[in-house]
Amino acid sequence: MASTAFPSRDDFAALLNDSLGGEDGGFEGRVVKGTITAIENDLAVIDVGLKSEGRVPLREFAMPGQKADLKVGDEVEVYVDRVENAHGEAMLSRDRARREAAWDKLESEFTENARVEGVIFGRVKGGFTVDLDGAVAFLPGSQVDIRPVRDVTPLMDIPQPFQILKMDRRRGNIVVSRRAILEETRAEQRSGLIQTLHEGQVIEGVVKNITDYGAFVDLGGIDGLLHVTDLSYKRINHPNEMINIGDTVRVQIIRINRDTQRISLGMKQLESDPWEGASAKYPVGAKLSGRVTNITEYGAFVELEAGIEGLVHVSEMSWTKKNVHPGKIVSTSQEVDVIVLEVDEDKRRISLGLKQAQSNPWDSFAEKHPVGSVVEGEVKNATEFGLFIGLDGDVDGMVHMSDIAWGISGEDALNLHRKGEAVQAIVLDIDTEKERISLGMKQLERGAPAAGSAGASSSSGLNKNAITTVTVLEVRDGGLEVQAGEDGATGFIKRSDLGRDRDEQRPDRFQVGQKFDAMVIGFDRAKKPNFSVKALQIAEEKQAVAQYGSSDSGASLGDILGEALKAKNEG
Repeated sequence: MASTAFPSRDDFAALLNDSLGGEDGGFEGRVVKGTITAIENDLAVIDVGLKSEGRVPLREFAMPGQKADLKVGDEVEVYVDRVENAHGEAMLSRDRARREAAWDKLESEFTENARVEGVIFGRVKGGFTVDLDGAVAFLPGSQVDIRPVRDVTPLMDIPQPFQILKMDRRRGNIVVSRRAILEETRAEQRSGLIQTLHEGQVIEGVVKNITDYGAFVDLGGIDGLLHVTDLSYKRINHPNEMINIGDTVRVQIIRINRDTQRISLGMKQLESDPWEGASAKYPVGAKLSGRVTNITEYGAFVELEAGIEGLVHVSEMSWTKKNVHPGKIVSTSQEVDVIVLEVDEDKRRISLGLKQAQSNPWDSFAEKHPVGSVVEGEVKNATEFGLFIGLDGDVDGMVHMSDIAWGISGEDALNLHRKGEAVQAIVLDIDTEKERISLGMKQLERGAPAAGSAGASSSSGLNKNAITTVTVLEVRDGGLEVQAGEDGATGFIKRSDLGRDRDEQRPDRFQVGQKFDAMVIGFDRAKKPNFSVKALQIAEEKQAVAQYGSSDSGASLGDILGEALKAKNEG
């Protein structure tokens, strides 16, 4: 009793500790209820049952962007940080109290994957800060909206739902998403809206975004793709040539994939198809005017009317320019005349010809320069088989190596001329269908028969296998140039046709002016005769055997030829 009536210093300390909840004060680190006893300036004085009161800033009792509505006598919850500071006051915090209570609630909602309500109240690097009723969370910039948002000001300081993506109470980290809520809401709206739509339906929408390949149209909660090829029947290089973001457009639903919730839209389907009746509008052979819209390596596209284009293949672009890129013949937006070559209405294809709308230079050349005409031109190219000569009308003619010069091989004749050299030639043949002109240069030499004449056989009386006396005009390494009779046609005897024996096949054993007999063995392309002594010898031998000997007579070949020669001399 004495100890109770007269407590010692230690007893008093123990009683005080019990009243405060233990040696550490009990209150510290806990959320307790207190009463506001006074409001001084921006501070609320709160009594929580300790030996001293604490002060808490009024802003801690207000939501972001709002003012605290407190008065003396109100009961509030605060967090006791310390029972007594250096000034003998209790250290209290309303923010910590709200945060502790909020964390308990948020952990429960995060476990249940439930939505939470918060307020965006600040900006930080990479995102924003959100107040979740006392707990501060991080909202990444990518999680603000479904699409990038340039200005977040309208979304700040207003309560709105969020989804917790990650929580770590020990570190005090919370990551939330506003985008997840919007996507979930939109998915619900899309599922409901897509059930009301059907293919072929005509509906209005607003253009939300434009890309190189098309535009996305908002149909009232669900987007559809309007591909660039479905904007118009005419060629469209970019969707912004017809529509802009924010435009209200009338479209038709082409396809709906309810599994992926993708919708394909079209605008040209609401217009009349220009390809209907194209065969009647563009008959084969018709001459039309159009505009070049696109140039490729294989040709050029020409627009005949809005929505109808035809292809001019590179092979139908020019009569004379071969293996040339179409861009060197026509240019984009150029107006050209074309001829319809073929129409396939089902495949929506029209084949056009550009060169057919122009005069054929091969026909024009044939009219101006018939066979036998002498033409002049420049050697454009030398090949292993002849020379190509540039002629009037931008056409080329070819001189085969056998028609370059008399008495020498074709290879040697090719070496006589160079690219760029101006030459004369005679027209031997013209094939306008195959676009070929055959020329001859040796036919212009002295004594050569005119091209296109009836031929050496009719003009000179010479026929194949005929035997005639020829006069040597010129001795060459390759043979002899000779003339039949006094003023007959000139021809050539090859070295190998000068005799049967190799000793006889030497041109140097002949002299200019020398006369001897030879046989006509053929004519070249210019109807010029070719002679042969060798063929004459073989023919005479056969004739002698037939006339003066037989297989069983026992006479030798020398006897037979001797008799034949004697008979010839006597005759």
